[in-house]
Amino acid sequence: MTASTESSNAGAISPKKISAYWKKQAPNIIPPLIGILAFLIVWQLFSSSGLTRLPGPVSVWTNQRTRILLLYPFYDRGGLDKGLFWQTLASLGRVAQGYTLAAIIGISVGVLVGTQPLINKALDPIFQFLRMVAPLAWVPIALVALQQNQPAAIFVIFITSVWPILINTAEGVRQIPQDYNNVAKVLQISRKKYFFNILIPSALPYIFTGLRIAIGLAWLAIIAAEIVMSGIVGIGFFIWDAYQQNYVSEIILAVFYIGLVGLVLDRAMVYLQKLILPEE
Repeated sequence: MTASTESSNAGAISPKKISAYWKKQAPNIIPPLIGILAFLIVWQLFSSSGLTRLPGPVSVWTNQRTRILLLYPFYDRGGLDKGLFWQTLASLGRVAQGYTLAAIIGISVGVLVGTQPLINKALDPIFQFLRMVAPLAWVPIALVALQQNQPAAIFVIFITSVWPILINTAEGVRQIPQDYNNVAKVLQISRKKYFFNILIPSALPYIFTGLRIAIGLAWLAIIAAEIVMSGIVGIGFFIWDAYQQNYVSEIILAVFYIGLVGLVLDRAMVYLQKLILPEE
């Protein structure tokens, strides 16, 4: 009985462990909470002053329509009348398709231009020209070319997010130490072994930098595209529809969703980078 009791106590979470954990995590938790609270207070005071028509955080919660959206994000009444979870999920699905395509093509072409200086000289002016075009400028072009909202939105995500991946990958390939290349030539390493054992591992930090920048651009692009495109389920169209009906509190709530999802996407990319490159 004594051994069993000791084993049970050993597996339990003691108050001392909780206290130690809190002391360790408090410096990382308390400052952000203070910052968020201060921001909400300033926002509420600014709203209550009458200097702006934007509702404060208290009004966002007390508004019946906004509170329903906040408490019931999973409702689905068919058509475009869906909760914010489904709106956000639809946008994320488009982002996943466009971003995946951008990652595949961006890394592939980046490796090509990074290893072939002549091709890089030929294509670099085109890349620099295209990457300066704003995402919204691609929307009418995509709609004319593809004739449908869904593929047009995916194309806008792709064309917006491919450039940081491509450019960072090419730069990472060019930054491979010359000693590595010399050793590969001396040992007569095959192209396949050189690619997987030298090129990709050396360029990975640059590739992840491009991927992290691109995921933020992809999320921004789909919001802009959905605002312009009508009749599709998505958080961007939800914002535009709420604006058309003068539901300002709903717009603010949707902006909160956008910022939260963008933060999660960025943190997920950082976690993936640390998982694959722990030394970083």
